[in-house]
Amino acid sequence: MTTANDSQDLPALAPLRQARERFLTGLPLPDGVPDEVVAAWRRARFFGVPHDLKESVRPVRSGEPAVLTAARPVLERLAPGLSSGQSALVLTDERLRVLWSGGNAPDDERCRDLSEREVGHNSAALALRSRRRAEAHGPEHFLDLWQDVSAVSVPVLAPENGRVLGTVTVASGLCAERSPHPGAALAEATAAAVEAELLTRSRTAEHVLLDAYQRAASRPGAAVVALDGRNRLLSEAAAGLLSPEAVEMLERSAGGDGPAPRTTAGIDSAPGTPRTPAGTGSATGTAVPGPEASEVEAPEAEAPGGPAYRPAACHGAAGPGAYELELPDGAGTARVTQVRHRSEVIGVVAVLEPPAGGVARTVGRPRVALAGRSVPWLHATSRAAELATTREPLLLTGERGTGKTALARELLAARGQQAPLVVDAADRSVGELDGWAEALPDGRALLLRHAERLAQSDVASLNSLLDQHPHAPLLVTYTPDAVPGPCLQRLLDTLATHSVTLPALRERPEDIRELLPAVTPGPAPGEPPLTWTLDALHALERHPWPGNVTELARVVRALAQQRRTLGPVRRAELPDPVREGPAARTLSPMEHAERTAILEALRRHGGNKARAAAALGIARATLYRKLRGYRS
Repeated sequence: MTTANDSQDLPALAPLRQARERFLTGLPLPDGVPDEVVAAWRRARFFGVPHDLKESVRPVRSGEPAVLTAARPVLERLAPGLSSGQSALVLTDERLRVLWSGGNAPDDERCRDLSEREVGHNSAALALRSRRRAEAHGPEHFLDLWQDVSAVSVPVLAPENGRVLGTVTVASGLCAERSPHPGAALAEATAAAVEAELLTRSRTAEHVLLDAYQRAASRPGAAVVALDGRNRLLSEAAAGLLSPEAVEMLERSAGGDGPAPRTTAGIDSAPGTPRTPAGTGSATGTAVPGPEASEVEAPEAEAPGGPAYRPAACHGAAGPGAYELELPDGAGTARVTQVRHRSEVIGVVAVLEPPAGGVARTVGRPRVALAGRSVPWLHATSRAAELATTREPLLLTGERGTGKTALARELLAARGQQAPLVVDAADRSVGELDGWAEALPDGRALLLRHAERLAQSDVASLNSLLDQHPHAPLLVTYTPDAVPGPCLQRLLDTLATHSVTLPALRERPEDIRELLPAVTPGPAPGEPPLTWTLDALHALERHPWPGNVTELARVVRALAQQRRTLGPVRRAELPDPVREGPAARTLSPMEHAERTAILEALRRHGGNKARAAAALGIARATLYRKLRGYRS
């Protein structure tokens, strides 16, 4: 299998086909079969996928997902051109259920669910897991159906938070043994067009929802919440009243799964509403001119199996026809109004009231004080703080150095309970299974770091413990790296519903200025604190930081220890990769290695290009030419 960053020869397919046949018949595999291919076949066997599957179960969906609504205009423009070719274009949702397909390709209509649990390894499943373009060719697939099929898939990401909403796949007959797939450009262009349409729609809808929320929350001390199934706006008073169960009830109402009145109009948006970016997951925002509120017709009724709602006079954003929900845990009532935009319900605004004659129970929520005010960071930490109010296991994922352990420790400290049991798989300090077994049932929190490094036996033991204690207070940090084995994948699947992905530092460069004081060591007595020139700050913000906050802290500490001059840190003092900035184009692995070697030689020789060229054994003109090439 290959990925977007590789332009290389694929594994020879004939030997791979023979190896697959030996795998299916239980014979030992020959040498030279890529480990990731063998792991994919083994996962399919673990999930019980029959290699001779004729047709997967057609998925059942209610309503049309937002990704399909946004993608439909794009796909319909492409459909006529696909009908005359030998390729198929497929759109899936985040669970890899096929939402739309067009064109011509072998067996493109037989599998309507592309999850590995249903059909084994394929490019869509790999793209969803890796969050980047991925390919699968012929015998890399587990199914007999796809032995003569090549496919390339690209994930579709939500513009507001980077969450994977689905995948776009181009499938064709078996391609020449060369990457990238000929349909890679089409898949990437389609995914980009869908993401652009999602961005346009989300900005307008979020703006309308934000305006409705702010009008409802204009009364001092008002407890107001606005939800659209993805974003959540809560006033400070509402955050103290709502339990996770109450939030879930309101979200069901926002998503159309809970009780909802028959309405002819809600809070609708006026034409020409300005597209000012709206914050997500925050209780505050910039007020903007907005739509007029209109009435909502809400006849008294009761949803089957759900709480009753009834017409209620409502203040603020909710009109005179709002309906009322009884909140669980004696938290009071919520008077709910649907928010509409272009005749479509995009969310709800709820005004909360404590129970009559009493005070609602206050729900505590950990406050996250880690540095960072960007929307991606606030969204992730707010979601983690919300999940931490329950006793459910919590999974924190993200690249190395993004702050998973720091956030986990802060969430645990905010609970005010006994010190957690900390197990770090990177230190080989696991194997304390007796300790795990005693800690989890007794309510003592367990912080498990670097779950990706757990031995398979330890993962199996942890899975067994969670089977016995599904509500154990467990926090797990996980850095996606290699393809997880079946046991680890089962653990990740178990924790998936209570998981948060922390954004990489390159996705929130505006936080770097706030992070610098937090990662800078204190000055020696009598010395001034470390400060930065604007040029140096701009260089720090442009650097991609593959090691994230950990790498930033290491660079800052090294500067603080090695500096012998006074005044702000200048750009010239920064390490070469940071000072030079990222390459203007994507470099091949060879070019990246060359650039790293040249920058290291320049660092060793104080920036003298002639000496650096001599040390590398190349002409000075060659060094100049390569440096120019990396910037072009």
